[in-house]
Amino acid sequence: MWNNITYGILFLWVKIHSLLPFSILYILSDILYFVVYRLVGYRLKVVRRNMKASFPEKTGKELKQLEKEFYHHFTDYIVETIKMASISEEDIIKRAYVQNPWLLDQLTESGSAVVAYMGHYGNWEWFTSSQLRFKQARLYQIYRPLKNKAFDRLFIHIRNRFGSKGIKKNDTVRDVIRLEKEKKSAVVAFIADQTPSKANIHYWTSFLGQESPFFTGAERIARKLDLPVVFLDVQKVKRGYYTLDIKLVTPSAKGTPDFWLTEQYARLMENCILRNPAYWLWTHKRWKHKRENE
Repeated sequence: MWNNITYGILFLWVKIHSLLPFSILYILSDILYFVVYRLVGYRLKVVRRNMKASFPEKTGKELKQLEKEFYHHFTDYIVETIKMASISEEDIIKRAYVQNPWLLDQLTESGSAVVAYMGHYGNWEWFTSSQLRFKQARLYQIYRPLKNKAFDRLFIHIRNRFGSKGIKKNDTVRDVIRLEKEKKSAVVAFIADQTPSKANIHYWTSFLGQESPFFTGAERIARKLDLPVVFLDVQKVKRGYYTLDIKLVTPSAKGTPDFWLTEQYARLMENCILRNPAYWLWTHKRWKHKRENE
């Protein structure tokens, strides 16, 4: 019962705020920036450590500027996620513009699943929550359920408004195999740029100048089922506007060498970040595992 009450309060709060126009939401974002960055310093030590290790060539002044730009974007991402509770179909398509949706239409037209790599860059929620841009493919996002049941339920509701579905991390293999057997036209998005647990570390590579472990689950599934693989390359055009370029990594994963797909993802994700580092999620403890300790 307590979870239902908490969910009801959260839903009402988010819904009311989502009805505000973007102009007001971004004023709230500016206020939130002051609270999150200046007053609370949310994960500030983690952000500074990550940025300094990733860009040793940058001066202290340059790192400080990057830090400020990141937190401005981070609070924008928060209010943009809240807006998802009431944003219109027309608005989400305009503000999260897919440059070449026809590529996924081609890859899924015979009833195939597609593995889509992407990262915590720009506003990934706006792209993975809406399948309106595609003729027949349904979007699925692999996600880890939140410990707080009310927040988890809220995010599921927000993400599913425009027809996309979530697949729990532990159900990934079973559900993707089922989609392929049933010949469902599906795009399965793996947001795979964060740190795997120690038990799931099977591949290391250089990423932003540091030895980094990567998830290999998406590669194993793609190779086992011989699925096409794409990379979803997000760019932030301006405040509240993003574009997505769908890049074909391989039309057939089965014949690729071990860890080749994971390496391609690491390079594409790195290039995406280096274009404008402020829009990546720097608050995560990306490098908490060290290779020499594994």
